[in-house]
Amino acid sequence: MNCYNCGCRLSEKDFCTSCGVDVSLYKKILSISNLYYNDGLERANVRDLSGAIISLKQSLKLNKNHIEARNLLGLVYYEMGEVVSALSEWVISANLRPSKNIANDYIQMVQSNPARLETINQTIKKYNQSLNYCYQDSLDLAVIQLKKVLSLNSKFVRAHQLLALLYIQCEDWERAKVELNKCMAIDKNNTTTLRYMKEVRAMLTVDENVKGQTKSAKKDEVIRYQSGNETIIQPAHVKDTKGVSSLLNIGIGVVIGIAIGYFLIVPAQVKTANTEVQNELTTVRNELDLKTVTIEELNQRVTQLQEDNVALHDELAVYEGNDGAMDVVDALLAATQLYMNNPEDITAVSEQLDKISVEAYEEISSQAFKDLYTELMNIVGPQVAQEYYKAGMEAYQHEMYEEAIESLSKAVEADVADGEALYNLGHAYRKNEEYDKAAETYKRVIELFPGTEKARRSQSYIDEMNAQ
Repeated sequence: MNCYNCGCRLSEKDFCTSCGVDVSLYKKILSISNLYYNDGLERANVRDLSGAIISLKQSLKLNKNHIEARNLLGLVYYEMGEVVSALSEWVISANLRPSKNIANDYIQMVQSNPARLETINQTIKKYNQSLNYCYQDSLDLAVIQLKKVLSLNSKFVRAHQLLALLYIQCEDWERAKVELNKCMAIDKNNTTTLRYMKEVRAMLTVDENVKGQTKSAKKDEVIRYQSGNETIIQPAHVKDTKGVSSLLNIGIGVVIGIAIGYFLIVPAQVKTANTEVQNELTTVRNELDLKTVTIEELNQRVTQLQEDNVALHDELAVYEGNDGAMDVVDALLAATQLYMNNPEDITAVSEQLDKISVEAYEEISSQAFKDLYTELMNIVGPQVAQEYYKAGMEAYQHEMYEEAIESLSKAVEADVADGEALYNLGHAYRKNEEYDKAAETYKRVIELFPGTEKARRSQSYIDEMNAQ
């Protein structure tokens, strides 16, 4: 036992001989924790696993660093089929003491077997699915799932208890008793198991009492008396007459002889036929339940596939629509093809390039598309800009300022270095009384061509518009 303050080993004194701190209460707490651990160990040895869990948790409340108690708690959880809880305790133990800790061996034992991990995962999924079936009042499906769970992990106490509860719901007391006996074989003092077993035994006792009363009623129909060393049994309604008794006994013997041949052969055949029919019905019912589960899973998969199909159609529509990326790519390819076939036909090339807006260009994520567009604009940009500049200046001279703005904007977009197009675009905005855009265009002229005559005049136009 080490001091909680300095870590030195404690002596029999009530204070630490190294740092002097009072450790009397600390020693009592650790002693009580060890008592709870010993109690949990004893309970685990006699398969009182629920009681062992309570004692070990109490031990860890008093001393969370009690490695042996934490490892034992993990083993108890594992024995009850609670593998996840067991792994949680062993991982905490391994973190508290990384070396020389058997918890590392336990963790390695579980994790080194992928098949075992998959079995644990399937067990948890199927148990949760059975709970969902219970909430949905699908008790037959829940019973099937729980049987699958127990086939994967026969020590899963909660699965046995839930299956027993479902049998109780269906008033199948014998099967419920079988499942509860399996629970008690794993954890004999589990409170839930004992409560269920009390109800089952009460119902089975009622059935036995009813049968016992029937037998007693039959016994009352006879008379018993002692004759010497022998006990004489005769029907209550038989008179004490030897002649009549003899004739009656002969008649009864004949009837019994005839009845034996009928009642011993026919019931056996009927019972055999009923058993075969019940077995066939059980097999068909199980197959129908399995098919129902499979159909539900397939319906869920079909629904998911339909949703995925709708999403894919919507995504495809984006690419194939009028404003989609495919139209933009087609426009660029058409412009490239026109230029390769006839480099002089700049008008046709520019018409295709007009279909590629700035927004569409930015939405395209393909680097190859952007490289091709940039290369084509570097080649034909000045020529396209010259065509748009001529059209824009012609419209400007005829005072068609909106058409002039459209053509000059395209000229600037094709060749931003064309200062004349940018400068005259500012004039077109100003003549069209779009003063904000005119000022913005003049500022671009000043930024791109500082110290030039166009820049000086652009500044004078800006000052003139601000003065208005």
